[in-house]
Amino acid sequence: MKHTYKITGMTCNNCKASVEKHLGNIDHVTNVTINLDEGEAELTMDEHVETRILKHALPEKYSLTEKQERNVFASSNASAIPAEEEKTKLQQLKPLLLIIFYIATASILLHYDNWSWKDFMLDFMGLFYIVFSFFKMLDLKGFPESFSMYDPLAKQVPAYGKLYPFIETALGIMFLMRFQVNIALIVTLVVLGVTTIGVTKTLLDKKAIQCACLGTALKLPMTEATFIENAIMIVMASLMLIF
Repeated sequence: MKHTYKITGMTCNNCKASVEKHLGNIDHVTNVTINLDEGEAELTMDEHVETRILKHALPEKYSLTEKQERNVFASSNASAIPAEEEKTKLQQLKPLLLIIFYIATASILLHYDNWSWKDFMLDFMGLFYIVFSFFKMLDLKGFPESFSMYDPLAKQVPAYGKLYPFIETALGIMFLMRFQVNIALIVTLVVLGVTTIGVTKTLLDKKAIQCACLGTALKLPMTEATFIENAIMIVMASLMLIF
């Protein structure tokens, strides 16, 4: 079932992330889509959740009223998902895929005349962190809320979510400058390992939330691509520590 609600009190991306987090944590709510401009929230549920429960879950500054309700269970067969929906999903991931492509291309071009797998991986990881931290820096207030929706450590320690963009920046500089590389590799395994646990749980729970890997400026869905991007970095870090 899909239900659309009017929500007042949302004024910025930080508010949007807060509403998404609180509504997304309610049992039987599998997806939350916020339209900040319209002041609306569309909730997908596997069982009906009463409006009073939704109101109670939100902080006092927000007011929620039901707008409309419609049944969207057209088929229980996953293969019956329209091709247009899948296309839209790929279009949403286009910024992420393009950024990874450009980072990989730049890392290759830096060493095409004197190839070194080690230097390629160090530059890829360094550029990855610098670029991804840049997008997070665009909304330092809204990012922690979005990040804490799936990262276990950020959920328990809010300060970690606020520091995370700066941690990524520091790791990027360390890789690009070849400074204390082994320490940077170990921190990478810990940081991305924790995040990957949260991403995996989100995917297994089939909750559709916004991925905060590129901050809140770009609206990216949490998909297998997020898991793969983290896995690539973890594999690279592991290989460099081993060899």
